[in-house]
Amino acid sequence: MQVTKVTAGFQNQTAERKLFTDEELQREFDYYMAQKLLEKLREADQISEGELDKITAKNRQSFSPYLARIMP
Repeated sequence: MQVTKVTAGFQNQTAERKLFTDEELQREFDYYMAQKLLEKLREADQISEGELDKITAKNRQSFSPYLARIMP
């Protein structure tokens, strides 16, 4: 186990903030809702796991969610 000591200098560091436009927020919300619908379809066995993955990839292209580049 590694222990890191937090010092006063470390506390002053801040991460760069991303300010979202209304359009970007709407795309994030639309992507989230589309994914929730897909999850419900998968739970009801209306689509397969492979179809879920394919549709998710297309949704990421269509909606361009901010965190898509780090999503599995």
